[in-house]
Amino acid sequence: MAGRSSRSPGRVPAFSQRADLKRDAKDYIVFPLDVPTSAEAMELVRLLGDHVGLFKVGLELFIASGPDIVRAIHDAAGRKVFLDLKLHDIPATMRRALLSASRHGARFVTVHCDQGGNLLRDVAENNPGGTQILAVSLLTSLGAEDLERLGHREAYVRDPSSLVLEKARIASEAGCHGLICSGHEAARVKRELGEAFVVMTPGIRPEWTLVAGDDQKRVVTPRKAVASGADYIVIGRPIRDAKDPAEAARRIAGEISAAL
Repeated sequence: MAGRSSRSPGRVPAFSQRADLKRDAKDYIVFPLDVPTSAEAMELVRLLGDHVGLFKVGLELFIASGPDIVRAIHDAAGRKVFLDLKLHDIPATMRRALLSASRHGARFVTVHCDQGGNLLRDVAENNPGGTQILAVSLLTSLGAEDLERLGHREAYVRDPSSLVLEKARIASEAGCHGLICSGHEAARVKRELGEAFVVMTPGIRPEWTLVAGDDQKRVVTPRKAVASGADYIVIGRPIRDAKDPAEAARRIAGEISAAL
């Protein structure tokens, strides 16, 4: 299938493979540090360091604190940083940015894969920090009406999952190590591109936190996402807004255990 023949399974490290049975349930949890200061971020790292698998550093925190926050988390919690910058630029700029990101010790960094082709392949294969490249497929805040207004073909508007799968193929052919996608597409991506292709799913809501009017339109529960093939699940508000964030993370890990 598209992408499989152009990738070598040996290039993907063991921690990204679901065949690694030594992973604990908490290792699937990615907690987003969506706070404006490094002090707030490091307090959350201290509180949750033993209860989640990765900490996500997004645009807000990275712009406010710079690369120092990535190194600080790395030093405090080990190689547990997911750098979610969603890079998107001309190929030469992308290559330089990805090489810079790899030197800060991040485990993953995100890019948009709309340019396709092989623009990322040389970076994926010559990566001094071992950072894995995850492509963004379709933001979980977008619904069918949004896709129509953005000019996508009718087939993709009717079935957003088909658009996600096409972007997964593009990402694999470009040399990316995995994909950011909804839990609704995780199983299809795994079936086509193989177990070694990392799938990370945002828009995760435990059943005990589901409410009407959520700004995430394509949510799934932790148990369903992992059962569908997700290697990592991004969970923010249900942990951050809980009275006891560490206990909330443990409760979510319990849900994940039921799916493993």
